[in-house]
Amino acid sequence: MNISYNWLREYVATELSADQVAEALTSIGLEVGSVEEVQAIRGGLQGLVVGHVLTCEPHPNSDHMHVTTVDLGDGQQPTQIVCGAPNVAADQKVIVATLGTKLYDGDKEFAIKRSKLRGVQSCGMICAEDEIGVGTSHAGIMVLPPDTRVGMPAAEYFNLQSDYLIEVDITPNRADACSHWGVARDLHAYLLAHGLPTALSRPSCDAFSVDNEELDIPIEVVATEACPRYVGVTLTGCEVKESPKWLQDRLTTVGLRPINNIVDITNYVMLAYGQPLHCFDADMISGGRVVVRTMPEGTPFVTLDGVEHKLSAHDLAICNAHEPMCIAGVFGGRGSGTYDTTTNVLLESAYFHPTWIRRSARRHGLNTDASFRFERGIDPDGQIYALKQAALLCRELAGGKVSMQIRDVRSQSLPTDTTVELRYDYADALIGQPIPHNEIRAIAESLEMKVVAETEEALTLQVPAYRVDVQRPCDVVEDVLRIYGYNRIDPPAAVHSAMQAKGETDRSHKLQNLVAEQLVGAGFNEILNNSLTRTAYYEAGLGCYPAEACVRLLNPLSADLGVLRQTLLFGGLETIVRNANRQRADLRLFEVGNCYRCDASRRSPLIVPGESDGCDPEIRKHTLDAYSEETHLGLWLTGRRVAGSWAHADEDTTYYELKAHVVNILSRLGVPMGALVFGQTDDDIFSHGQTIANRGGKVLVKMGIVARRLAHAAGTDAPVYFADLDWTALMRATRKVETLYKEISKFPAVSRDLALLVDKSVEFGQIEALAYGCDRKLIRSVRLFDVYEGKSLPAGKKSYAVNFQLQDDARTLGEKQIEAVMAKVQKTLETKLGATLR
Repeated sequence: MNISYNWLREYVATELSADQVAEALTSIGLEVGSVEEVQAIRGGLQGLVVGHVLTCEPHPNSDHMHVTTVDLGDGQQPTQIVCGAPNVAADQKVIVATLGTKLYDGDKEFAIKRSKLRGVQSCGMICAEDEIGVGTSHAGIMVLPPDTRVGMPAAEYFNLQSDYLIEVDITPNRADACSHWGVARDLHAYLLAHGLPTALSRPSCDAFSVDNEELDIPIEVVATEACPRYVGVTLTGCEVKESPKWLQDRLTTVGLRPINNIVDITNYVMLAYGQPLHCFDADMISGGRVVVRTMPEGTPFVTLDGVEHKLSAHDLAICNAHEPMCIAGVFGGRGSGTYDTTTNVLLESAYFHPTWIRRSARRHGLNTDASFRFERGIDPDGQIYALKQAALLCRELAGGKVSMQIRDVRSQSLPTDTTVELRYDYADALIGQPIPHNEIRAIAESLEMKVVAETEEALTLQVPAYRVDVQRPCDVVEDVLRIYGYNRIDPPAAVHSAMQAKGETDRSHKLQNLVAEQLVGAGFNEILNNSLTRTAYYEAGLGCYPAEACVRLLNPLSADLGVLRQTLLFGGLETIVRNANRQRADLRLFEVGNCYRCDASRRSPLIVPGESDGCDPEIRKHTLDAYSEETHLGLWLTGRRVAGSWAHADEDTTYYELKAHVVNILSRLGVPMGALVFGQTDDDIFSHGQTIANRGGKVLVKMGIVARRLAHAAGTDAPVYFADLDWTALMRATRKVETLYKEISKFPAVSRDLALLVDKSVEFGQIEALAYGCDRKLIRSVRLFDVYEGKSLPAGKKSYAVNFQLQDDARTLGEKQIEAVMAKVQKTLETKLGATLR
C-alpha cells in the first residue's frame, strides 16, 4: 500500500523525516519496501534563482530580442542573458535558470548551456511560468514583486515542498492499517512509547447537516448476514467536474488516477480512513429504492468495464427495485456510477462480511481496492464518519446539498468489540522478560484498547472491533511487543537446543542432491514449479488423477491456483511450452516436489466438507485421514538428443533414453535390478507407458510417452517423455540398503544367448523376472538385444533374442554348471510362458 508522507502528517504530528518514519513503521510490523521522493514540480526547481535585471538593451541583430545583465545574488559579476520576451525590462525581479539547470517540456529534458544567440553570448535563461512548471502562461517572463530577495532559490520562493511515497507491505491480518489514518494510529503509538513529541487528530464532522429532504431513497437489507451494516445519504445539485489540484495531487502521489470530483472524493476517503465508498447517480436508481440482496443463480450482470458476468446465488448485490447495480464491495455495474450529466448522487458506506466479498472477488476474478479492504475486514463503526466526510467534501467541491437524513441499516451480526484478559505473568513468560506494567497499559491504551478492569495480576481490555487480528491474550502481547520494540528484548544468556542423529529426512535430502548432481551431469536442468495448479487439468476426465481426488483451496487466489497438484506432469509441460516458445525445444528437465491427494472414502464421517471442524479433538484427530502427501521425482525429455553436431547426425530423443536415465537413478540409489518387476501401465496420461515395481507389488516408477491430447492441450505437439519416480516409496525400499564397494571379480563372465519364440502378449519384463529367479547368485544380467515379428513365424508369435551374463566371484564357471543354469532358465520359461527355442 502506498502512503504519502505529507498526507500522513496531517493526522499524526511528528518531527521524524520520511526515512525515519519508514524505519519506525518497519519496526512495528508495517514493513516498508521503499521510500521514494515525489516532486510537486518535476526537477524540484533546482538551479532556478531570483535575479535582478540591471540593464536591458535591444539586441543589435534582432528586432525582438533584448540583451540584459542580471544580478543573481551570488556575489559575482552580473550575468549577460539574451531574452526574447516582450515584457522584459530593467529593474525587474525575475526567475533565472542558471547554467546547467535542467528544464522539462513534457517527457523531454534539456539543460541550460552557454550559447550565442544572433552573435551575442547568453549565460542563462529568464523564465516564463510554463517553462518551469508553475503555471501555463507563455505571454512573457514572470515578473516578481520588487521586494523579492535576489538570489533566493525559486523552490523557496514558491514554497515548494517534496512529498515522499512510502510503500508499506500490509500483511493480510492488518486490515486496520489499510489507510493513512490506520498507519497514523500505529505511528502515534510508537512515538508515545518512545517518548517522542506527537499528537493524533483527524477532521471533525461537526459541520455536517442535512440541507433539505428533497431526495429520500429507502434502503432495505435482505441479506443481513452478508451485509450487517449499510449506510446511505443523498446529495442534490452536484456539479461533476475536474477535482481541484490538491485532491488530484493526493491521488496521483499514491498512484491513483483522478476521474472527477465525486469519484475522487470517494477514493480520497477510502485511502484516508480505510472505508470504501460507492457513488450512484440517484436519478438512475430504478424504482427509487436500494435493496441489498442475493440474486438467482446465473443472473447476467455487466460491470463498469463492459464485461458480462453470471452472478452466483452467493454473490451479494446492491440492487434497485428491479435489477442488480453492483457486486457488493467488489465492482460497480454499468450505469451505476457518476457521469458528466449527474446532478444527484447517492453515497454508499457499508460493512460487508469479509468471506462473502472474498469469494465473490475470486469467483469473478475481480480484485479492486475496495474488495482488498472489505475481504480483510474493515472498521464496522467507521461508516458514518466516512460518509459525513465524503458528504462535506461533495458540498465543498461539487456544490451539492445533503438531501436526506442518513439511513443506517444494521443487524445483530455486526462485529463488536472483543474483551480480552491479559495476565502480566503470561505476558512476561511469552516475551521472555518482564515489561513494566504501566508501559503495557500505556501501549494498550495508545492502541485504542480500553482498560475495563485492572488488578495487580491482570488487565481486562476492550479491543476495538476494527482490530480483527487481536482476539486472544497472545495477540495483545504481540501488539504490545511490536510497539515496545523487539530490539529492547535482551537475548537469553544461554540457548538450549536438542541434538539428534540424522534421520530419514536427512538421508532423503542427501540422496536428492546426489541424484540431482547425476542428472545435471547427464545434461538435465532442474525446474521448480508451484504446488498450486489449475483445477482444469484434473477436470479433463483423467482416470488416474480424478478431480474428486484434488486437495482444493477454500479461497483460491485465482482459477490457475485452485488445487494442490496430484502430479508433477503439468508443471513440467508448462515449462516445456514456455521454453519452446523461446526457441529452446530440446530439453532435459527434472523436478523434485510434493504431490497431494484426497481420498474421500477415508474421510471421517463426522466431518462435512466445507464446514469447520470446530475444536472437537475426536474430529480433529481424523481430519487429515483423507489426505496424503508424497515426494516425487519427475523427468521430462523432448526434442532432439543430438542436434547440430558435425560428428553425429541429428537424432531425436526416444523413450529408451528416458528409461536409461531412470535405471541409472535406481542403480545409484542402490536398488537391486534383480528385485524389480517391469510391467505395462494403463494410466491415461501416457499413450504408451511402463511401470517399475518391487517384488511386493509397490509401483516405484511410472514412465512413458505423454498422451498427445495432454501435450497438445498444454501447447506442444512434440513428443514428450515423462517419468514419475515415487521418491517416498523409493526411500522406503532403500531404507536398509547399504551402498558398498567390492573388488572386480578375478574370474571371467560367461555369455549365453537364447532365441525364444513366445506369444505376442509376453513382455520382456516377465522373462527377465523369471530368469533372475532361477539363480540370483550366478545370473548377473538379462538383456534383450533383438525382437522379430514376421511372416516366417506362426500367427500370434514373436521372437526374442536374449543375452544372459553369468559369473561366479569364487571360481571359474565350468561348462556343466553353466549348462545346468541355462537348462533351468529354459525349462522355467517353457513352463511359465510357453516359450520354445527357435
